[in-house]
Amino acid sequence: MNNLIYTFFIYLYQFCIWVASFFNHKAKLWIDGRRKKQSFTYPQKTIWMHCASLGEFEQGRPVLESIKKEFPKYPVVVSFFSPSGYEVRKNYPIADRVIYLPIDTKKNANSLIHDINPAIVLWVKYEYWQHYLFELKRKQIPVLLISGIFRNSQPFFQWHGSTWRKILHAFEFLFLQNQESLTLLHKIGIQNSCITGDTRFDRVLQVVEDRKRNHLIEKFINNQFLIVAGSTWENDEIILQQFSNAHPACKFIIVPHEVTPSNINRLLSIFSNATTYSDFQTNIEINSEKNILIVDAIGILSQLYAYGKIAYVGGGFGKGIHNTLEPAVYGIPVVFGPNYQKFSEAVSLIKIKAAFSIANYDELKETLERLMNEEEQRKMSGDIAKEFVTKNQGATAFITNYVTEKRLLTK
Repeated sequence: MNNLIYTFFIYLYQFCIWVASFFNHKAKLWIDGRRKKQSFTYPQKTIWMHCASLGEFEQGRPVLESIKKEFPKYPVVVSFFSPSGYEVRKNYPIADRVIYLPIDTKKNANSLIHDINPAIVLWVKYEYWQHYLFELKRKQIPVLLISGIFRNSQPFFQWHGSTWRKILHAFEFLFLQNQESLTLLHKIGIQNSCITGDTRFDRVLQVVEDRKRNHLIEKFINNQFLIVAGSTWENDEIILQQFSNAHPACKFIIVPHEVTPSNINRLLSIFSNATTYSDFQTNIEINSEKNILIVDAIGILSQLYAYGKIAYVGGGFGKGIHNTLEPAVYGIPVVFGPNYQKFSEAVSLIKIKAAFSIANYDELKETLERLMNEEEQRKMSGDIAKEFVTKNQGATAFITNYVTEKRLLTK
């Protein structure tokens, strides 16, 4: 009966997304992407990585690339649940195929696993799709959870969570971010787990190593003080707009979470003296006096933080902040809104005074002006942030060694 109820809700979810697709762009991409026929079959064994969205992809990416380097003969398949991940990484060069994950039915699970023919599956952070994981377990295909994180409020740890607990037994091993997660799993009898930390630390350090200079950004900055605001939402932008109006001598780069034309136009309407990244490329001289650059491109935020003196990370006035490690790795202090408690790295950064949380415009103004005016404190906070990232690297190597030592793949 549990199976029937679960499948009913999966189809109901798909129906709701279909209805939303008539007026929501992301929902339309979700539906259209799954309508496209994904006809392929791999006769040889593959490496399959599944991610919910772009953030989880970046989390799993260093592990995938490390394993692929060690075992180059295996084709790679990457699947996404969300358009936010698929649309940005559909041409990811390491992958032989990038796909949308079909909805979680028994038929879809049987068919896709047959076609992918995985030797190993990397499941990043969360998204516990029952039929896929049960079928992988039935076929004795090892599934590794990468950078897993668990909280007491999740259904695995509730009196009614027996089916959810069975899902966790589908994993060969669970590599976890923190002690709380390990303790919770041990309480429900999951022993095949250990703390390795968050692979995002490895990823942001890799981004720094691979970074190339952006001469266009250097021309925009023109040796002025720069604040980079990344993954911003409307509530973030309202207070940033107030602050930028009060500080015309400062340069700002705004990288919104949504880069749709309508959202970019909205930002241009509220930020005075602003231009877009694409317009600046074509009209450098005309736009050289602008002090606000609104980025209408995808995939460059992590490298833009390198030019900032201070970073503001968006999302803290909504469901939760975005990636704080991307700016921290460049040795700059990080500022964000009040909803950060679910992100252990943000909690740690605040504790060591490398990051600062604000709840309103007045707090933003006080924090940013203090960091702007007190160079020694700003530098100290930035140095602490960078040291924090460096000290927490190593999860990728640990997981790759596990794959090698357990002979989950062969050379």
